[in-house]
Amino acid sequence: MASSRPDAERRAARSNPLDPAGPDGRASLERLLAQALGQAVRVLRVTALSGGASSLTWAVDAEASGAARRFILQRAATDAHGLPRGLQAEVMRRAGRLGVPVPPVIAVTSPDHPLGEAVVTGFVDGEALAPRWLRQPEYAAARARLVEDCANALARLHAAPLQYWQGLPLSGGSGEELLHQQFETYRRIGVDVPAFDLAFAWLEPRMPRDPPSVLVHGDFRSGNFLVSHAGLAAVLDWEIPHFSVPAEDLGWLCAQAWRFGQWRLPVGGFATREALLQAYRAAGGRIDPEELHVWEVFANLRWGMSCLVLADDHVSGRVPSVERAAIGRRVSEVAADLVHIIAFGEL
Repeated sequence: MASSRPDAERRAARSNPLDPAGPDGRASLERLLAQALGQAVRVLRVTALSGGASSLTWAVDAEASGAARRFILQRAATDAHGLPRGLQAEVMRRAGRLGVPVPPVIAVTSPDHPLGEAVVTGFVDGEALAPRWLRQPEYAAARARLVEDCANALARLHAAPLQYWQGLPLSGGSGEELLHQQFETYRRIGVDVPAFDLAFAWLEPRMPRDPPSVLVHGDFRSGNFLVSHAGLAAVLDWEIPHFSVPAEDLGWLCAQAWRFGQWRLPVGGFATREALLQAYRAAGGRIDPEELHVWEVFANLRWGMSCLVLADDHVSGRVPSVERAAIGRRVSEVAADLVHIIAFGEL
């Protein structure tokens, strides 16, 4: 019985990690930061922030050697999918060395750590809520240069050869394979959406069969950017990077869901497709409008599939969640978008 006790303790840590805002959590966080920074750290305040479906997020105000420091702590949600936090952190580190703006990684914990599986990064000043920086007048200058900033970030990420990511257990595939993966999920759920059937049939002969050539961010969009008054401050949420082709990232940025009401500007609500392609070309990449169109159709279908999966999580009882049920209702919106973009060539 004694030999099984460490395993039981590890399981308990995974299932009930410490609250970073509580006294024990703060003490554990101070030890983690002190070890990472090589100096004594005193945590002054831990503030819970809004997070996505995969992350729980806190802002950490601390003092290190008499100087004020700010950090961001992100921990995986209990039902999170995507890459392990340590792997995400390594992708971010390597992307940062390429010149992609990312928050600096300070520390990474394993699932057995008292705080759970988490990443601590340096604080980057900026606005993460897209409806704010897309509409508020003080971000007008940032919006004007954001397409160039995004194109530069993507071109730098896509310029790295596949060997640069060697040693990282990342998935991916050709466009055809990625489409088939989505179709398998569609059939598993067992819901018939005629517009989705149309999109799968339309994409089947058009998706590339060539093997992947680059690492893509996988979720590069408005809502996953930190935007300062000067432009793109950081690219966030490196939860699903995978091997594909550059056009997947650009097509995803053009999906209807990430325009937040700014529908006349299809690139994230802040630019035209022509401006994106021109800026990406100026940064060293090249994608044809026809290729972008195919991947934009795929992006809208992929978002629709995400809505369907979230709805299925709730309806099946796996993850009862009003939020997931509400997002699932958006399947009908995506169905209309897919019919429109296939019929008229743009959305």
